[in-house]
Amino acid sequence: MSDAVFAFDAYGTLFDVHAAATRQSQSIGPSWERLSQVWRQKHLEYTWIYAQTRRPASFWTLAERSLDFAIVSVGGIPAGVRENLLGAYRRMETFPEVQRVLSELKSRGAKLAILSNGDPDMLTELVAASSLTATFDAVISVAEAGIFKPNEMVYRLVTDRFAVQPSDVTFMSSNRWDIAGGKAFGFRTVWVNRAGAPDEYPDMPADRIVKDLTALA
Repeated sequence: MSDAVFAFDAYGTLFDVHAAATRQSQSIGPSWERLSQVWRQKHLEYTWIYAQTRRPASFWTLAERSLDFAIVSVGGIPAGVRENLLGAYRRMETFPEVQRVLSELKSRGAKLAILSNGDPDMLTELVAASSLTATFDAVISVAEAGIFKPNEMVYRLVTDRFAVQPSDVTFMSSNRWDIAGGKAFGFRTVWVNRAGAPDEYPDMPADRIVKDLTALA
């Protein structure tokens, strides 16, 4: 496995994107889950629109804008909670199995990378907060390509960084659309279907579907 390259999406795959709202659930009230879902969906939607229209935007700016939309959609939240949510978003927790699985892959000699829509400073802070900085051989932001996923230039950042072919990379994501993008590029793909969502994109199938990362170990 010494030549194997494992590339992971960050948000929703390694890190729990709903952790921020979970922390603030009592302050937000009964609508906290809906707020979190809308925030996540709008954040993704905004990246797709900006990628398609080739308009520049940082992932952080879109996080703020999508949160503001979500806040309005649930009828508002108490003063100060918005700032708490944004602060928590930059330091969200990993899923329970992540550290063990990454450590095991690393011990086998695999090369590990993050490939994320996140801005470089966001990813640096996120990885450091979970004490994973030394675990990864590369933390790659789409900022290097100047466009968000699923543009093929983003996936090429991994093959360029490690000087490998797409088929040499195993790519993990919890986002089915991201798996479709990686598959179209030529990656071996593993859909981490934590939510038990129905499959889609039948012409760009995942090579493997798992409920969490434990199967990789």
